Amino acid sequence: MGGNGNKMVEANNKIALIFPGQGSQYVGMGKDFYHANNKSKAIFDKSDEVLGFSLSKLCFEGPQEELSQTKNCQAAIFTCSIAILEALRAAKLIDFKDIICTGGLSLGEYTSLVCTGVLNFEDGLRLVKRRGDLMQEAASKFPSGMVSIIGLDLEQVKAICEQTKTEVANLNSPGQVVVSATLDKLPELERVAKEKGAKRAIRLDVSAGFHSSLMKEAASELKQFIDGIVFNDAAFEIVSNVDALGTKDKFKIKDNLIKQMYSPVFWQSCMGYMKQKNVSRFFEVGPGRVLKGLARRIDSSLTVLNIEKQEDFNEVRK
Repeated sequence: MGGNGNKMVEANNKIALIFPGQGSQYVGMGKDFYHANNKSKAIFDKSDEVLGFSLSKLCFEGPQEELSQTKNCQAAIFTCSIAILEALRAAKLIDFKDIICTGGLSLGEYTSLVCTGVLNFEDGLRLVKRRGDLMQEAASKFPSGMVSIIGLDLEQVKAICEQTKTEVANLNSPGQVVVSATLDKLPELERVAKEKGAKRAIRLDVSAGFHSSLMKEAASELKQFIDGIVFNDAAFEIVSNVDALGTKDKFKIKDNLIKQMYSPVFWQSCMGYMKQKNVSRFFEVGPGRVLKGLARRIDSSLTVLNIEKQEDFNEVRK
């Protein structure tokens, strides 16, 4: 009986860190950490130095339109998330030895690279900036967009994609599947989805059809950049968007990052994998609360604490 009790205690201490992706940005993000924590300030200052412009000012003061451009927002969200992570580490509010895996939604997977020691912050930032630039270029080259289809399951959406020659891009939560397509195909996609019983077909405010074959050229260029960076094995598992499996292997991690550019993001399955690892608490580290909302729809029994402001540390202390 004592053995079972010990196992239960061990299971209850298992933690996963999850990191947000593009779309979570807002003016003012990270500002309170910058002024309250030297570790956070150092991250923002280093980002300004590495990039050669004041990313911190863009995060803190905007304007929102400029912050939301793909070429800027990915580096901004990544930097803000790492700044908050460093503050969390310095505060010693959680035991990092209890972290058994980490994951991120699209861009958030890159934050995991730094969190697990696969990359240092500077290399991670350069990689994220290059990724954002390449995706922005792809958006100009291949005018496209994304539609979130609400109320249909994956197989139903796959059938719609086959009919409309579009592609599944994200499976975020039950009944929410995001599809990528060139701009000329979006109206038909929305029409057919509604005809097939979708509750809603929402066109997303993004610059291109990400996580689709439209990004293959960008992925090829990203590979060249990645090949010039030194990767380490991860300290603990990174759960990949591509296959929803955990790995510590640096070669597998590299391969997954390249595939992630043009492959669907299976976020619902990523959360399922982490739950199977007996994770008792998830910490969403970074701007916004998107992942907490998705987790609620994926499995209402999951405990997710969001850390995006200094005051959120009070919740962690409880």
